[in-house]
Amino acid sequence: MRSIKIGTRNSPLALWQAREVARNLQNKNYKTDITPILSSGDKNLTQPLYTLGITGIFTKDLDIALLNKEVDIAVHSLKDIPTELPENISIIAVLERDYPQDVLVRKNDAATLEMKDLKIATSSLRRRAFWLREFPNTQFSDIRGNVQTRLKKLEENNFDATMFSLAAIERMSLNIDYELLPTMISAPAQGVVAVCARTEDAEIREIFANINHKQTQICIEIERNFLNTLEGGCTAPIGAFAEINEHNEVRFRGRLCSLDGKNCIETDEIFQWNDTENFGKIIAEKILSNGGKALMTEIKNTL
Repeated sequence: MRSIKIGTRNSPLALWQAREVARNLQNKNYKTDITPILSSGDKNLTQPLYTLGITGIFTKDLDIALLNKEVDIAVHSLKDIPTELPENISIIAVLERDYPQDVLVRKNDAATLEMKDLKIATSSLRRRAFWLREFPNTQFSDIRGNVQTRLKKLEENNFDATMFSLAAIERMSLNIDYELLPTMISAPAQGVVAVCARTEDAEIREIFANINHKQTQICIEIERNFLNTLEGGCTAPIGAFAEINEHNEVRFRGRLCSLDGKNCIETDEIFQWNDTENFGKIIAEKILSNGGKALMTEIKNTL
């Protein structure tokens, strides 16, 4: 058996994810070789992502390495992978989701401030809009970079707090205080490690069939189909989170917000899952017919 070459971004979190995939492979007696690749999204840390006009900015360099057969698989945070994949690239496995939540991290000197008074740093349209829904007078700053870079910027700049996915903090065992944000809804597929490969590579697909976590796969497919149906390739403030129990009963929460957070359309549904219906698409179409289409047009025109 050949050594499986794992492509990854070179941030500490991305390397953790690649090592976790490697551990799963090694547990099944496969050899691995991790190959870090600098992504376009990591090269430009000055502009917020939504101004770059590029979907898949964190994945395209790894896509190229995959298609050029420089690596056998690419490991990503699934929320970074566009819902429309390049030709001959497939998501072949996901690991079990661990920490999907968003959390707030404050500077020490902002510890006693009320949330409505915090100056927030984030470049995520979703996090901005969902925060503005609760606290409409918030001042925002842009912030980019990996977790360590953003923590450093938080200490050095004139804002009070920023937001992370809890997965980023827990996976790297960072000793920092954070607050859970129950009013937020996660980005679709947040907290999930995904493995991509060339669609034609039957050997790799077979290997990962035994690593893929089926329950997580069901949930993220609902979330990503919801996202794909709503956005049509546009970046927008969209949250989606599905959970499934042992009886195949799914609870799905979804939200589409205007950029200023004033107009939000939400859904909270429970249904019995089966493998024939596209539940994410069905739920998204309800939102589109309930004012979501006009809201998406407004967002696209503004951006």
